Amino acid sequence: MPGLKLVASGSAAVGADPASRRHPLPRRRLRGRGRRLFALLVLGLLSLPAVGGGDGSLAASPKIRFDVSALADSGLYGPPDGLRALSYEFCIPDRPDTVARVRGIDKTVAMHKARGRIGCGEKQLLCIGHTQQADFRAVLEALSELPYVTRIDQAFFE
Repeated sequence: MPGLKLVASGSAAVGADPASRRHPLPRRRLRGRGRRLFALLVLGLLSLPAVGGGDGSLAASPKIRFDVSALADSGLYGPPDGLRALSYEFCIPDRPDTVARVRGIDKTVAMHKARGRIGCGEKQLLCIGHTQQADFRAVLEALSELPYVTRIDQAFFE
């Protein structure tokens, strides 16, 4: 037929249905989206140490189960006319060596033969301390590094 030329271009012939030749997502766009997603992922990973606020020093301690960034440098939180210390609780084995070690770290700690809200076992002591002390962040970090302290929760008194 005069005027009709079929020329092969790639794997599809010119004159074939254009929709059959198109990729559902153009490769150029996919690469652009991939780059943006990668950039967002990297930015998100770089911001992780800042999650939780504060100075970021407790971000690596999953044992501390309350928001330390809500506390002022004095260890107090709340409205200006009602500042108060945050009490926390944790369990330790009922042994003289662990008692001495914890008392050496935290001067505010009181120890009780009780379960507490945290659920200490029969051979454990309930330890309750508070944040109204010098270097409370360093105290919490040192407590969280003890292998027998599995978690530190905020204490609520009812």
